[in-house]
Amino acid sequence: MHLKRIITALVAFPLLSLLIFKGSVFLFAFFISLVSLAALYEYYRIVFYDKKQVIFSSIPMWGSLNGLLIVGAAYINSFPLIIGLLIFNFIGAVILSMPQYKNGPEILNVVEKQIQAVIYIPLSLAMIVLLRNDPQGVAWIFFLLFIVFAGDVGAFYAGKFFGRHKLSPSISPGKTIEGSIGGMIFCIIVGYVFMRLFLPHLNEPIIFLLFAVVNIAAQTGDLFESQLKRTGKMKDSGNLLPGHGGILDRIDALLFAAPVIYFFKEFVLSGL
Repeated sequence: MHLKRIITALVAFPLLSLLIFKGSVFLFAFFISLVSLAALYEYYRIVFYDKKQVIFSSIPMWGSLNGLLIVGAAYINSFPLIIGLLIFNFIGAVILSMPQYKNGPEILNVVEKQIQAVIYIPLSLAMIVLLRNDPQGVAWIFFLLFIVFAGDVGAFYAGKFFGRHKLSPSISPGKTIEGSIGGMIFCIIVGYVFMRLFLPHLNEPIIFLLFAVVNIAAQTGDLFESQLKRTGKMKDSGNLLPGHGGILDRIDALLFAAPVIYFFKEFVLSGL
C-alpha cells in the first residue's frame, strides 16, 4: 500500500505541477471542474450509501450542474455570481423536492446533503480557481499545496514516532495529538521557507497566524471527511488513485484550507 502511494504521487505530482505551471487558467479551471464532479460523486456515494438510487436523481444532479457553474464563475472572477449560484442551487433543490415530498419527508434530507455537498466541494474548489486568477496565481497555488502537504507529512511522521495520545479516537483512531502538533510545526517551517523564496512580500508577523489557521483548517477537513466515511461505513471515498483512495480522500484537507488562504489574501493582506 505504501509503495502504491509513492508511485501514484510520483506520477500525479509532476503532471499536476505541469498543469499549474504551463496550463492556462481555463485549462486549470476545467481540471478543477472534473475534480469537482468526481469528488461530488464520491460524496454522494458516502452520504447515500443506504439508497444508491438517489445518487443520480434530480436533486444531486442539480447540485452537480450548479457546482460546475460555480467553478465557471470563479474562472471569470465573479464572486457575486458564485453567491448567486449558491442561492439559485438552494431554491432549485427545494422546488425539485416538492413533487417528491408525497413519497416521504426524507426527501428534505436529500436537499440538506446536496446543499452541504455544493458548499463543501465546488465552492471550496472555486477558491483555488480564484487564487489562480491572481497575477501571482501559480505561486499562490503552490503555496497552498506545499503547506497543506507539509502539514500532512509532518503529522504522519510525528504521529508515527512520537504519537501517544489520541486526537479524536471516535473519528480517526490513528491520529494523535503529537502528530497534530508535529504537522503544524512542519507546516510553519515549510510555509515560511516557501514564502521567503517565492512570496517575499508576505513577510509580515501575521503570516505565522495564517500558517496555524491553515493547518487547523486542513486537519479539520481531514477529520470531517473521516466523519462522513464512518457514517457511510466506508474506508475510502473511492479507488481512483491507487494507494490513496478516492479524489475526496486526497483533497479533503484542501477543501478547508483553500478558503482560508483566499480570504487571507483578499481581505487581510489588502489591509496591510
